[in-house]
Amino acid sequence: MGLEPVKRKHLNAEEKHALKAANLQRFVQEYGRKAQKGIEPNDRRYEREIEKVVTRMKPDELDKLLRDGEE
Repeated sequence: MGLEPVKRKHLNAEEKHALKAANLQRFVQEYGRKAQKGIEPNDRRYEREIEKVVTRMKPDELDKLLRDGEE
């Protein structure tokens, strides 16, 4: 009854795209969140790594990921 290594599932292209879109949508929500005056300080937190990726992304790719699921 020892510790067995966890087998990781390799994601296919569709799953990678969905994960990337979900991460981007969460980042945009966290980045755009305003602090509530008098209730909490302006201590918004978001992923700096995702911010770097977003700033280097092509505009059409960014738009495609932001509109993921909309048709």
